[in-house]
Amino acid sequence: MPAWVHSFVDRRDAGRQLAQRLSAYAHRDDVTVLALPRGGVPVAAEIARMLEAPLDVLVVRKLGLPGQPEYAMGAIASGDVRVLNTRVIEQLAISYSAIDIVTRAELRELHRREKLYRGDRPMPPIAGRQVILVDDGMATGASMRAGVQALRELQPARIVVAVPVSAPETCQLLSQDADEVVCGQTPERFRSVGQWYETFEQTTDEEVRRLLAAVPVS
Repeated sequence: MPAWVHSFVDRRDAGRQLAQRLSAYAHRDDVTVLALPRGGVPVAAEIARMLEAPLDVLVVRKLGLPGQPEYAMGAIASGDVRVLNTRVIEQLAISYSAIDIVTRAELRELHRREKLYRGDRPMPPIAGRQVILVDDGMATGASMRAGVQALRELQPARIVVAVPVSAPETCQLLSQDADEVVCGQTPERFRSVGQWYETFEQTTDEEVRRLLAAVPVS
């Protein structure tokens, strides 16, 4: 497909198209759809609606190296799950006290966002469920990989990564982490997620809250 041809009108259109690839999970009582906020929520809302599955969010925060926050030494996610990259930590001799300082700061932001999106409602039950983890696309896939690794700690029966569009190598990479990966499109001439959408405006916090309120939750 030429790079100038948009695959999706917007995120909701992408969700409707992607839901067709996930029809095997429709009308089941053991499926939960989780979105990576914010951009993944409009996509996931359409998937949840068409599969008749509950919808919620999985908030993921990268744990950046002290003084080099762009480099990840781990991640935390909803459910107070922490996953550490022990190879990086050992190679750079990062102390656990330094890791804890970064973790506490990111936990405050994670909890703030969870409160913003979920209110007082707790994290939905994950253990033993078929979980479809959704974003609006993957370039490097760093946030999705962190989300899958953290989600694994909550012992779901199956983790399905689902995105409308992805860099081909990233889609392949995620297959090492998730039980199933559904990438709607993997164009060879991939430069960014937004190029495949006609409309790719930033998803607002208010839109996230509205979509979560409109779809049944776990």
